[in-house]
Amino acid sequence: MTALPDWMRPPRAEGWFAEDLDRLPEAPRHTELIDGALVFMMSPQRSWHGRLVTSLTTALMATAPPGLEVEREMTIRLDKRNRPEPDLLVTTAPYDPDRTWYAPEEVQLVVEVVSPESAHRDRTVKLHKYAEAKIPHYWCVDEENGVSVVHVYELDEPTGVYAPAGIFRGTLKRPVPFEISLDLDKLTPPRRT
Repeated sequence: MTALPDWMRPPRAEGWFAEDLDRLPEAPRHTELIDGALVFMMSPQRSWHGRLVTSLTTALMATAPPGLEVEREMTIRLDKRNRPEPDLLVTTAPYDPDRTWYAPEEVQLVVEVVSPESAHRDRTVKLHKYAEAKIPHYWCVDEENGVSVVHVYELDEPTGVYAPAGIFRGTLKRPVPFEISLDLDKLTPPRRT
């Protein structure tokens, strides 16, 4: 068995903190912090995932009103021990080329595109963590038989949990966090049979 490199050892007995991610240049590119533990995305990404994230980012950027920015693969510092990296987010923060993370109060929408490696975290763990951080909107995008399906959630203020706002196939139309109309079938090329 190979010994762990020194950079993988937590800097303190309590484990890792959110700010530690900015001091780990040796870590893989998509490293997240969940409950004080480093989570590495090491499995290969499917073409469907990459195409969908790119198309969704482009579509949201084209329709986002002034005052909202769309970011891809940037972390959100939920608290001292949680800094997940969603596939994309919509933020009220102005563009800053040196930014490495966002605060939850700056985020209006988080989008996670499910991959086999991240399915449990995207559907359960992050769903609860983003709600606890009071991020108003969460989309979990999945694939069913070659078709993109978006599970949309809205934060219910009185309970502090996400309420399902719909499951969208084919077309997604939403009035929040801004007027959105997407042809989901055009986000990725059709599968060849």
